[in-house]
Amino acid sequence: MKELLVLSGKGGTGKTTVVASLAALAKDKVLTDCDVDAADLHLLLQSEIVSSNEFWSGKTAVIDTRLCTECGLCTDICRYGAISEEYDVDPISCEGCGFCFNICPVQAIEMKENMAGHWFVSNTKYGPLVHAKLGIAQENSGKLVATVRRNARELAQEKNIDLIISDGPPGIGCPVISSLSGANLALLVTEPTLSGIHDLERVIGTCQHFGVPALVCINKYDINEENSRTIEENCKRVKAEVISKIPFDNVVTEALVHGVPIVEYSDGKVSKEIAKLWDSLSSMLGV
Repeated sequence: MKELLVLSGKGGTGKTTVVASLAALAKDKVLTDCDVDAADLHLLLQSEIVSSNEFWSGKTAVIDTRLCTECGLCTDICRYGAISEEYDVDPISCEGCGFCFNICPVQAIEMKENMAGHWFVSNTKYGPLVHAKLGIAQENSGKLVATVRRNARELAQEKNIDLIISDGPPGIGCPVISSLSGANLALLVTEPTLSGIHDLERVIGTCQHFGVPALVCINKYDINEENSRTIEENCKRVKAEVISKIPFDNVVTEALVHGVPIVEYSDGKVSKEIAKLWDSLSSMLGV
């Protein structure tokens, strides 16, 4: 089984737009959206949820007032200020460290697991999609990403599908590291801006650290061709191939407004470049 992971150093570079078109071009595949903090691939692919599952992770302190002697020890030692003088626990402030649980002299504090979000299996016209939504103020997005990817692999095995295409999270933090584990190839979508140049360097370094081959796609390369040349020179220096340069075209926005992948909305220069990109990627993946 092969997995293509599409990343960007930050949000807003056109990563999901590219993934949606790859979803339309690839034949048999399972899709995942690993951006569990702000998933939007399901909107563009107009998916229909067929399975909704709870995601439990992390713990919050709960005080049993029947046992509490109001000694004040827990309020004094909580460095997050999560326990009020009335012995109420603020679930937003509580980090779940369990220190209060361990020092309570009468065992009046219990650590209860949080319902931290949901993960879903949806049907799209392009194949099954596994995606998720992290709860408000919840952490452990890396763990939720791992849950999404594990279930996508199980679904692919069940359906005898050999390819997974993943829309990765932005940045280089824990969710990205969780996404990279076991991926065969990373496509890094960037844009020719100063922040795009900086963020691309960081995400290339992250991929190389974890031993995942990385290819680069410069989106809207012609809005600043000098910066695009800088990206190409930088990529050459760190041995990351620029595999595609997608031109700017307002038709991309039109396709997004209509909720359709660009390769299905237009046969113009952007669609042709993405089709060439998929030909190269599928050849490298052997699918």
